[in-house]
Amino acid sequence: MSFMLRKSMDRRATPTRRVAPASILAVASGKGGVGKTFMSITMASAFAQAGKRTLLVDGDLGLANIDVQLGIAPETDLAAVIAGWVELDDAVTHVDGGAGAGGFDVLPGRSGSGALAELPPEEVARLAAGLSALALQYDQVIVDLGAGIEANCMRLARACDKCLMIITDEPTSMTDAYAFIKVLRGYAPNVEAVVAINQAETRASGQRTYEAIARACQTFLGFRPALAGTVMMDPKVREAIRSQKTLISTDTQAQPVQDAIAIAHALMADAPSAAVGY
Repeated sequence: MSFMLRKSMDRRATPTRRVAPASILAVASGKGGVGKTFMSITMASAFAQAGKRTLLVDGDLGLANIDVQLGIAPETDLAAVIAGWVELDDAVTHVDGGAGAGGFDVLPGRSGSGALAELPPEEVARLAAGLSALALQYDQVIVDLGAGIEANCMRLARACDKCLMIITDEPTSMTDAYAFIKVLRGYAPNVEAVVAINQAETRASGQRTYEAIARACQTFLGFRPALAGTVMMDPKVREAIRSQKTLISTDTQAQPVQDAIAIAHALMADAPSAAVGY
């Protein structure tokens, strides 16, 4: 199996203003069920609303579900790219008009299929290289990784500039998040790990969760990851997922949406400015 990134075709034919690749942000978690994909989707919308050409990549090679949460039916996906049926940029699906038109682009996986779960390392390396090349078309790329420390997950994480760890106050979430950060530090020391606390009952409890993970990292790994922000718990998130609608599109004032937007803006403020030209 092999694939390649097409150099230019219709919608990519217009000369891009970028001369540097987009910042690539991995969104990760030690375990499933902590709201990682909700955060990825909401931040993609927030980046787009801030005028950033944004690409959201479903990097969960085993259990892709971004298309399900968005309620979209993409014509093609990463599985077709890996199989060599389509080019990487042909697999991009536009959401809400697409990047540059108020929405963002999605590179979907294949939901309900484990076809990509056991990809050989060389195929994942090609995928990571293709994403790096595709990033030249965007201002921001978000890679929604699979949960856990599986080898291919870490290979994709290594291709990113920064990794946002989504953590809840559940003990297993915290211990698994620490394990992910530890492996990431050894496997990809140049990737900066930052933390977001999700599903917090109060701001104070979110801060306590962060302090616990930060102390563990400081004690055993010798560094203290920054806190990007805390997202409050709200049943509206679950309701939106069940209805296959993004909460940011149905209730922009919902507290979790506002919190996720604040995290996106904090990450934008922290990112170095990319050079632009014509």
